[in-house]
Amino acid sequence: MSGKPNETETAAWARLIRASTHVLAAVEADLKTQGFPPLGWYDVLLELKRERDGALSPSDIENRTLLAQYNISRLLARLETAGYVSKEKSETDGRSVLVRLTGEGADLLKRMWPAYAAAIHRHFASRLEKGEAEQLGSILARLLPDRAAD
Repeated sequence: MSGKPNETETAAWARLIRASTHVLAAVEADLKTQGFPPLGWYDVLLELKRERDGALSPSDIENRTLLAQYNISRLLARLETAGYVSKEKSETDGRSVLVRLTGEGADLLKRMWPAYAAAIHRHFASRLEKGEAEQLGSILARLLPDRAAD
């Protein structure tokens, strides 16, 4: 094995990146048109909601989302200013900060989901044949670290 992709693999790679970029931009545009914040806000709030106590460290949020650390800091500040999250000192480590989902943040998730779901259907699911979503999901899961396949 040469360790280099062949033409078919290179073309598939390029299509994956272009498709991802295109679909994400289309979904973001739909959310913006309906007056919602960017998808990154939803992703952070959803990760907080998935936690039993609704709180994560900024580094855990970074690891669970596609956002870089320098973006996480600014995004968390915006979410806190908007009242969707609160920051508090960790009870176990006074130097650490935990980010906690607020009631307003949980409400935003509920309000955004119908628009987000419709955008997923419009720009992604409606373009797949029966069974293709399962096939695609299975293929993509093999490209992700174990935790990210959720």
